[in-house]
Amino acid sequence: MVKQWPVYNHFPPHLPGIIRVTTIKILDVTFTNSLSVAEHVHKVISSCAQVLHALRVLRAHGMDDALLQTIYRSVITAKLTYASSAWWGYTGATDRQRLEAFIRRSDRSGFVPANLPTFAELCLVADEKLFETVIRYNNHVLHKFLRSQSEAFEHYDLQQRRHNFSLRARTSHLADNNFIQRMLYHDVY
Repeated sequence: MVKQWPVYNHFPPHLPGIIRVTTIKILDVTFTNSLSVAEHVHKVISSCAQVLHALRVLRAHGMDDALLQTIYRSVITAKLTYASSAWWGYTGATDRQRLEAFIRRSDRSGFVPANLPTFAELCLVADEKLFETVIRYNNHVLHKFLRSQSEAFEHYDLQQRRHNFSLRARTSHLADNNFIQRMLYHDVY
């Protein structure tokens, strides 16, 4: 049995005039220093709850349910899934439950279209669409993170995969959550 050594984070020394923060907001997605997106999920659900209230006001003024569902899909679903490929892998079970609970509450109000997939399915569709784009275009920003498979694999009769890129070693749970790693291992078996 191999002994596992504890991992210690050694932060650089404190620099005068520079404040160390615990969260960072990148393109309106908030990550914490532990790569949690719970704060982002909370902010997005709060913002969508305000839109939900506006939809209730529109219903009270006589707007048709079909139009309300169209607005829900174009505003709330878009807000919820914005940049989901970047943050969905870092959600915990609590975050996913909160998102699904919000959608159930919206459904009880009659705003969710009947054909709307689950939130996890919406995120998977967005991930697959982005991954296909990354594969197709060599000049895509994320394409450089894909490693070509070695020529040795051409001599083997392996199971077909949806891509021919070399799988990266799985190093840690957090590394497995990033978009490229998730998509390389998605449906490989």
